[in-house]
Amino acid sequence: MYKLVARGILVSMAVALIFLLLFRSRLPFGKSNSSFASEPHNEISIIEFSDHGNKLLLEKKGETWVINGKIEARKSGILFILRILREIRIKSPVSAELFESEIIIKGIEPVKVKVYEKRKLIKSFLVYKTSSNSYGNIMKIRERSKPFIICVPGYDGDIGSAFTLNELFWQPYTVFNLLPSEIASVNFENFSDTSSSFLITRRSHNFVLSAMNRELKGWDSTLVTRYLSYFAWIPFEKWALEMRAEERKKAESRHPVYRITVTTSTGKKTILTLWDKTKGVEGSVTKDSDRLMGRTQNSDEFFVMRYFDIDPLLKKRSYFFPE
Repeated sequence: MYKLVARGILVSMAVALIFLLLFRSRLPFGKSNSSFASEPHNEISIIEFSDHGNKLLLEKKGETWVINGKIEARKSGILFILRILREIRIKSPVSAELFESEIIIKGIEPVKVKVYEKRKLIKSFLVYKTSSNSYGNIMKIRERSKPFIICVPGYDGDIGSAFTLNELFWQPYTVFNLLPSEIASVNFENFSDTSSSFLITRRSHNFVLSAMNRELKGWDSTLVTRYLSYFAWIPFEKWALEMRAEERKKAESRHPVYRITVTTSTGKKTILTLWDKTKGVEGSVTKDSDRLMGRTQNSDEFFVMRYFDIDPLLKKRSYFFPE
């Protein structure tokens, strides 16, 4: 009798175990449907984003991360995405009705994410970027899995923005990174005060300061050298990738306030154009006293620069003359 009962219990447990193994992937909160964090044995070495037939690959080579095998990636961007991949957790489930209205009806296609340790795939999921929540995303493990709003505990920003195939986002946020010995000329144009504009040109081992097509006298060469040293690192804050077409046209229609053209000893030229940045909503728009809008000839995209970063280059011509 006891043997029959024990045998029955064992059979029931076996059936329950089989049932769990067969159907756990269909459970709305089963691990296979809701575990988004990447957990490598040692470290994540490859991150792949893809959508609409496009692909972006971030790969660690030695101590450096590279973009699509050719460009060194921005360190802060890599640290940000690695934190997200390791720490993402479910914030809340998404109802079928919300997913229908916010994703399907709006035609939002997912970014497919694959995370590798060396060549071993350790995690994959889908990111649907949307403004329906402050975290900027709804995620699924697979197409037929349950959708969730995902967050990083302790971080309230938009983590969805990090899942982008735009190479610009991953490149260093640097406008100039030059030593004085690498600079052949600097043409600074101040459009609001043309009398402050100037041109610095290298001649042999010396520099010449000019303005209005004529050489100037009485300036301090040490101040020119100091000014050129500021080009060693001039960063910008972020890309303005969220700008709508009408905002871009409005920005382009405004007159720039500064233009800095730098030519290197190898002939490479960088033209940085800067515009006033506005803030506020329609009806109460004001000039942003802390930031400018910038763009170089290498891209049509605008970026945001802090005055704190660009101010060392915004000198008046009088700066080079002793008091």
